[in-house]
Amino acid sequence: MSHIFTSACARFARPAPPRSWSKPVLYGVASLFSAAFAFHVTTPIHLDATHHDVVVDPATSVEFPKQLRVPSKFPQLPLSLLGVGVRTVSFLGINVYSVGFYADLTKLKIPISASPEEKINYIVRNTSCALRIVPIRHTSYTHLRDGFMRALTARLQLAKSRGTLSAETENTVQSPLRKLKSIFPNTKLSKGDPLDVYLTAPTGDPTRPRNLMFSDLGAVESDWVAEEFVLAYFEGEGISPPMKRATVERLASIGN
Repeated sequence: MSHIFTSACARFARPAPPRSWSKPVLYGVASLFSAAFAFHVTTPIHLDATHHDVVVDPATSVEFPKQLRVPSKFPQLPLSLLGVGVRTVSFLGINVYSVGFYADLTKLKIPISASPEEKINYIVRNTSCALRIVPIRHTSYTHLRDGFMRALTARLQLAKSRGTLSAETENTVQSPLRKLKSIFPNTKLSKGDPLDVYLTAPTGDPTRPRNLMFSDLGAVESDWVAEEFVLAYFEGEGISPPMKRATVERLASIGN
């Protein structure tokens, strides 16, 4: 695993004090330092698991390890798998990829009575988490990129309609959005080859925004882009409704 990726993860190993679960807000972002946080690795994020420590997506038979450990200079507890499900192109009924959602559950401070949406929002905004995307048919990075960009554009419009996006933030996120679009190569992504997307924990320092890191590709530095990328998977029925349902069921028993 590349030392550059390890260093990027290490810089954000210590999470910031949690934000209020009852009053989620969209934080502004600082300027983009893409060179400092871009990474290249020869293998996906390493998952420590045996054959028996997996959850199988029933729609695709794709296996997801129950724990994910991100390389870091500092000891870190593994991320826990909360839900898996298939992403389907609804108007064609074609299964595109399976996706698993992982999060650090070790320091959560949220009432068990909180709604599923409140719990998901709290987790994404207050701790490190990850998405593992596994194509179930041959595709391309540009095809995935276009879907990601459409989802983030929809998040921008939704935030504006809700009055939660300031003009300053809207202008600030344009650069990291362009960066995100640029890191995907015009090459194929084979069936079964995972793409791991890791969201670093909050830093508590407005000059050090969170990173959204893509294995083998690079990273984007922006609180808004990083958090909204993950939250898009849980808006409404979700990009993968089965994954959202599985996550909601898992979270029912989590809380203080």
